Parts: sequence; C-alpha cells; structure tokens
Amino acid sequence: MQRCASSQPPVEEIHAEEEEEEEDREVFQEMGGVNEEQVGPVEEASAWEPDGRPAPVEHKNGKRAEAGPGAADGGPRFSMFTWLVVVALLGVWSSVAVFYFDIVDYDRVLARAQEFRMNFSEVLQGKLAAYDTDGDGDFDVEDAKVLLEKTSKPEVETPTQRAPEPEEDGPGAEETSAPGSQDVESEIQAAVPLPPLDDSHFVPDDPTEPGQRYEEEPGSIDTTGVLVEENQPEETEGESGRYQTSSKLSQEAEAEKPPKAEPEPQTGSTRPTESRQAADGAAEKAAEEQKDKAKKKKPKLLNKIDKSIKSEIDAAERLRKKGNLDLALKAFDSLVQQHPLSPRARYGKAQVQDDLADKLRSNDLLQSAINTYGEAAELPDVTSDLLRAALKRRAERQQFLGRMRGSLATLQKLVNAFPDDVGLRNDLGVAHLLLGDNKGAKKVYEEVLAVAPSNGFAKVHYGFILKAENKIAESIPYLREGLESGEPGTDDGRFYFHLGDALQRVGDDSAYQWYERGHQRGHFASVWQRSLYNVEGLKAQPWWTPQETGYVDLVRMLERNWKTIRDEALAVMDRSRGRFLPEEENLREKGEWGQYTLWQQGKRVGNACQGVPKTCALMERFPEATGCKRGQIKFSVMQPGTHVWPHTGPTNCRLRMHLGLVIPAPGCRIRCTDQTREWEEGKVLIFDDSFEHEVWQDADSYRLIFIVDVWHPELSQYQRQTLSPI
Repeated sequence: MQRCASSQPPVEEIHAEEEEEEEDREVFQEMGGVNEEQVGPVEEASAWEPDGRPAPVEHKNGKRAEAGPGAADGGPRFSMFTWLVVVALLGVWSSVAVFYFDIVDYDRVLARAQEFRMNFSEVLQGKLAAYDTDGDGDFDVEDAKVLLEKTSKPEVETPTQRAPEPEEDGPGAEETSAPGSQDVESEIQAAVPLPPLDDSHFVPDDPTEPGQRYEEEPGSIDTTGVLVEENQPEETEGESGRYQTSSKLSQEAEAEKPPKAEPEPQTGSTRPTESRQAADGAAEKAAEEQKDKAKKKKPKLLNKIDKSIKSEIDAAERLRKKGNLDLALKAFDSLVQQHPLSPRARYGKAQVQDDLADKLRSNDLLQSAINTYGEAAELPDVTSDLLRAALKRRAERQQFLGRMRGSLATLQKLVNAFPDDVGLRNDLGVAHLLLGDNKGAKKVYEEVLAVAPSNGFAKVHYGFILKAENKIAESIPYLREGLESGEPGTDDGRFYFHLGDALQRVGDDSAYQWYERGHQRGHFASVWQRSLYNVEGLKAQPWWTPQETGYVDLVRMLERNWKTIRDEALAVMDRSRGRFLPEEENLREKGEWGQYTLWQQGKRVGNACQGVPKTCALMERFPEATGCKRGQIKFSVMQPGTHVWPHTGPTNCRLRMHLGLVIPAPGCRIRCTDQTREWEEGKVLIFDDSFEHEVWQDADSYRLIFIVDVWHPELSQYQRQTLSPI
C-alpha cells in the first residue's frame, strides 16, 4: 500500500501540470493555433487518432494543420512554452513577444469586422478583398496582422483627406465601408512609380518656343494683301463661345460637334493585390518608355570641351532656370572667359541675356543676345543641335527687333547647314515675305513643294503669294489644301480670310463656309466681322449714328463745312490729279479709284495739307480723328463703272465716317453686311469697316467723298496711346 501510494504524484504536482498545459494551450492559440470559438472545445478523445498520432486540426479557412514529427507515444515531446524559450535564446523573443502580446489583438479585428456586418461571404464578394494579403481567398488572422500594422501607424489627416464620420444609429450607418479602406486606396495610388528625377544635366529652352513678345507693329495700311506676323491670343474655354449667336450656321455647326468624353469617375473600392501589382508594373513600363522617349528627343549640345566642364555648365544653367539671372550671367561669363572655345557656355550666356532682355524690356540686351548666339554658332566643333538652336533663336530675335534682313541671312545659313530640313526652308520663305520679297518667297516655296508636294505650310503660303499676284483661281486649291492639312502654322486667320476672299471673287458661295470655319477657330468675331487686329469686348455693329459714337461735334462740324472741304478737294483735283494715287490694295474688280491722304497712322502725310489748308485746320480740333493710329483721313474719288470687292478692314478699333461731297445720282451705293445705303452730299454715314462691305459706282460721273477714321468710342485713353499703328 505504501509502495502504491508512493507511485502516485502529489495533488499539488497534478494541479501544477494542469496549469502548465492550460498556459501552453493559450500561448498556442495566441500564436495562431485553434481556439474554442473556431472549432469548439478541445476534447481529449477527439484530439488524437486511434494509432496515437495527433489528429489534424481544421482551421476556419479550410486548411489543415498537420502535427509535426515531434509527437510520440501519446503526447508532444516538448511543450510550446519550451519552444518559446528556444526562440528567446535565439534573440527573436523580444520582437515576437512585443508583436504578439502587446500590439496584436486578432479578436478585436474580427470583432470590428462583425461590428460592420462584414461576414465572410461579403469578404469574398470584395468588401475586404483588398486585405487578403496571403491570397487564400478570405480575411483571416494573417490578413489581420497586415491591417493592424497599417492602422497602428499614426497618420496626419488634412481637412481635404478626412472623410466625414457617420452618425451613430443614423441613416446609412450600416452601409459604412470597412475601416481603413480609404487609407489602403491611397497607398495603392501612391504605389504607382514616378520617373526618377534626373538632375545631372539640364536641357536649354526649346528655341522654337516663343518667349515673351511685345506687340509688333504691323506694316500694313488698311490692306488685306500683305502678310503681317502677329501673335494670336490663345483661345480659352470661356472665350470660345463669345460669338456663337452670330449666325444660324455657327449654331448648327456647334450642335453637330460630338460631345466631349468625360473621364470615368473613380470608385472608392480597392483592387486586389494581383491587380495592384499589374498596375504598378504597367506604370513602371510606361514611365520607362516615357523616359526613353525623352532621352531620344534630348538634343546633343555638348562637345568634348563642354563635357569636361559639364558640372559648371549645369550649375550656371540651374541658376538661369531658377530665375537668378544676374548670378547666371556672371557664371556663364566666367565660363566663357575660362573656356572661350566652349559653344555651350556661350550659348548659355546668350540665353541669359535673352531672358534679361525680356525681363528688363531692353533692346540693347536683346541685341547682345543676338550677337552671342551668332558667336556660339561660329565656334569650331559646335554640335549640329546647338548650331541649329543658336541660329534659329537668333533669327527669331532678329525678326522681333525688326532686323528682317539680318534674320533672312541667319535663316539662309541654317538652310545651307541643313539643306534637307523642309521646316527651315519654310521659315526662310516667311522671312522673304516679311521683307516684302514675294518673288524670293515664291521661289523658296516652289522648291519645298517640289520635294514635299503635300506640305501644308508651304501650300498656304504659296497660295497666299498667288492671290497677292491676283492669280485668284490658282491660289484657291493651295489655300484650301493647306488649311485642310491641319499642319502647324496653317491655322491662321489670314489664310481663312484670303481663301474666302478668293472664293467670293470667283463667285463661289462656299466662301462663307470657310469664314464660318475661321470664326469657329476663333480667328473672326463673326462671319461678317473678319478683322484680324482686334481689341476684345468692343461694341460691334455695322452701322452707327452720331449719338452712338459720341462724336456729335465732329459730325456737326463736317456737315456744316462740307462745301469748304469739297471746294478744296476739287481745286486739288483741277490743279494736279497726281495727288490722287490709285488704290493699291487689290480691292477693285474693275474701274478707277483714287485717294488723297492727309493723315495716316495718326500722323500728317508729308505736305499734303498745303493743298487743303482749311480742311486740315478744321480737322486739327478733333484728336479722335487726327490721332487715330489705326486709321486715315483722306479724300476718295471713284470713277463710273467701278466695283469694289466685298472686303473688311484690318481692325475693330476704329469707326469710319463718309462725308458726301460730290454724289451723282443714281448708282452710287455701299453695302455693309446685309444693309445697303447711298451717300448724300453734305451728310455723314458712319459704319464699322471691320464688317464686310462692298461698293458700286454705276453713275455717269465721278463720286467724291471725304473719309475720316476715328477711334472706337469704347477704347480707353491708355489703349489709344499704346495700340500699335495700322
């Protein structure tokens, strides 16, 4: 009995072993093992197979955890607690303990999912699919670890990022998405790789991009037959519909436009991990392609000397890019002095001088930049890309300063250096046109069309030259095909203007369709009002009364003194008909039309007033007329049988007064838009000549009128002083 009693363990030892097993079970459960909520109470009878091996445990995700080789003869050889001690000896215990005991609470995570009514079927439908990090198809303990790692990190919310919190027990509270979903979505978007910043070298400004330009003074005088370069303002979304009510045709054309495709709205749902990785890969590939494409386009501006001082050039260029122009100029100037044969250093100096000229509005600095561009192009071993950039920019700035012949010479050098570049030849043709050398320009464009017969830029300019030569029918196909090409440089109001004018002169009604296209493209205020040098917002109507203009005193003076004005004009005509010069703007279909000009572009013309001193003395009292830089004061005599083509004036900044002096009846009439009127002796007609108008002289004797242009009454005094002359 005593032996038997000694073989039994003490009661205290039994309780200690039970407590140790209970602790081991809890640790195992916290490590990711089974718990009673998942598979029910663990029973001794069901935990082992009949042959003594531990039975596999069924997890909630459907996977089975097989017992390892550490089991033999009815129980595990080592407890879980022993394994934890081993881990601690390996130096991992501290991190594992913190992670599994202090931070992670998987029951809280699962309770949160239950709180938002997210059962496992909803998980599989996608509401928590983004958190399925292990790819097993559900949201389980392993996935919860990832979620808690993200949510445990403090985040700073901005007012625009923070989503409104739903009210408790309020409407829609049950439909709230899973917590943290917005954070995950932002991480998905941020995961798209950005192209790396390459700060190792800089690329200079594209010499083809127009810099800050001042308004160039057009060289035309009330003409539609001279090509004048003037920058057109960019059409904004708000401006594109300014004149949509001008005609029924424009409204119908607007209605026929296909609706703009709206971007698809982004949803708040997140994508699975596989989709995210695919998107990241596609984004990386696109970024690489874009980077490769940029490298291909990057001009080669450095020769051997430049490469040896590349870091210094980059530092100076960085100053220029940041707008520190004074320091940049000193840096490039120092490089030029130390390395006088460096084309890139000299080109950089020219760019800084160019930028400073724009900033300070200095013609002297701009001329210095022009000279430095030329010096860079003349250096030995200059790269072809830098040679092109320097000479092209030099030609542009020469044109800006009005150095047209110098620009022509520079462009000729470019063409000689790059004979196969059609674009440079086109620029050379424009330089000839700006000089008034239509013959030289025509030769250039004939050469271009010989090697590039479909070049739209060459076509519109060649068509323009033909029309200026009064080869109306021949000009039409070139102008039309050039505009239809849509090539850069062809979408210009002047080409729509001249194509429509040519079509009108051959009796083709499709002219107004092209005028409508020009209006839709923003070149014309309306189909009727087709002036090209305009101030936006001015009142626009074809016919005006003296009261509407505000120039009642001027009109009254003209009508009271019309006989004095007439007699002086007739005296000049009798003494010397040579004072009346033929109209040279190619506006006549037939007949004779002479003009005797007193003021032009706001200035007296020579000694013209000596022939009509009383008339000039009367006009001197009205600066709105004598100071109108976009108009003229002149006599106009038209012989019988004369017809003036439909045409428009160049600007909306003026109104035109006609005082009848000698008006034979009947047969003298003028049409402006769709209204036709006749002159009367001693009476003033006022119209806006930026609208289409046409004149017939079918009487038996000459018609004589006095033309007085005045500023548009809505122009401010500052605008009248600063607008360029026309």
